[in-house]
Amino acid sequence: MSGFQNDLTKGSVTKHLLRFSLPFLASNLLQAFYNMADMLIVGRFDGPVGASAVGTGGTVTILLINMISGLAVGGTVMIAQYIGARKQEEMEKTVGTMFTLYGVAAAVLTVVMLLAGKHILNLLNTPSESFNETLSYLNICMSGTVFVFGYNAVSAVLRGMGDSRHPLIFVLIATTTNIVLDLIFVGPLGMGAAGAAWATIIAQALSFILAVIFLRRNNFLFDFHPRSFRIDKKIALQLLKIGLPTSLQGTLVSFSFMWLTRLANDIAGIVGQTSLSVAGKVNSVAILPSIAMQASVSSMAGQNLGAGKPDRARKTMLVAMGLAFSFSSVVFTLVNLFSTQIVTLFIGSGNTNLTPEVVAQCITEGSKYIRNISYDYLVVSLHFCINGLAMGAGQTLFSLLNATLSALLLRVPAAWILGISFGWGLSGVALAAPIAGLGSLLIGIIYFLSGSWRVSSIKGVRIMQE
Repeated sequence: MSGFQNDLTKGSVTKHLLRFSLPFLASNLLQAFYNMADMLIVGRFDGPVGASAVGTGGTVTILLINMISGLAVGGTVMIAQYIGARKQEEMEKTVGTMFTLYGVAAAVLTVVMLLAGKHILNLLNTPSESFNETLSYLNICMSGTVFVFGYNAVSAVLRGMGDSRHPLIFVLIATTTNIVLDLIFVGPLGMGAAGAAWATIIAQALSFILAVIFLRRNNFLFDFHPRSFRIDKKIALQLLKIGLPTSLQGTLVSFSFMWLTRLANDIAGIVGQTSLSVAGKVNSVAILPSIAMQASVSSMAGQNLGAGKPDRARKTMLVAMGLAFSFSSVVFTLVNLFSTQIVTLFIGSGNTNLTPEVVAQCITEGSKYIRNISYDYLVVSLHFCINGLAMGAGQTLFSLLNATLSALLLRVPAAWILGISFGWGLSGVALAAPIAGLGSLLIGIIYFLSGSWRVSSIKGVRIMQE
């Protein structure tokens, strides 16, 4: 067994979940923190305009990251099930094919996003006060797409192997580098949002390069030599079959939140943009416990389903639900108690061409917005774990259909009805998220009770009843 590989089919379910999820949670916290550091530091030096530029640009980059993460799910699930089924050759082919596909996808998406960035910001009705800074931030971040893809590919493979510790080390390097460069570029050099973007892609590049060097020196499954980048057609089709639905799911969710950004801009201009920008950064941290548990369930359930242990996979999901809800309840309480302080932390000072009255309105509306949307933290803690079970079985089409219903048929109409028709403004837009989450949870419960997750979609892996 590889030094990066851990068997999650034996031993205490709770201990495995905590050992796997805590490093994953720490990795995502660090990743969210260095994304948040961009807004914090830019907001302190450049005021609400700079903060909203980073927030809106970040909304678009999250679209790309969700696409990447979705494709990575295919590799994580296949590797996990092949480990459980003891299929070493198939696992090695999966790793090589995945890295090759990621390289091609990174090149294509970089070109597309650089060409489309300005048009996307126009569609979002980005306020004129922050348009140029937003576009600069977005274009610079898009230039580093290959490093984002590379890091996510490495992390997906390691997590499928049951290793969440090394991705934590790699993201720690990126976070530390990003914050130091943020303070230099945005502070003394006065580069604003563009400086934060440069800090981000330099940090990602350094982290990925060091990760590759480390893995090569420690006999990783893939040696990263040019001749090793090849595609196995059967593996590639399986990767896309599993990964594309999750990628589309993340894209749909991102599009729905981008539409909410457009709606908020229409309702309240720079105040609406700032409120959603801050809320987006807070949400990126608040739902991390649920995301960590979803990833843990998908890896553990994948290995156990591959090993013919569906009841252990079911237990994994139920234990994860309890842990995720407990963590999310703490976050929900903190956000509601300190909402004003949180928003003020982002936009409370700094150079700005906005009047003090507008800045005060940004703080008031932003605080109200994150309190209203915080109810979603409790809901996602439950339905994310069900999604993790579906992903572990390779049934990502279920997650896609559920997300489509939630994002397009619930979140978007609810935001319009509550925000515009009922006249609730930004508060109505915020409440659309927990409403959509409740719909997803109901569908997830029906799926779980149906037992459909007991059937693997991975070719060559047959789940036997215990």
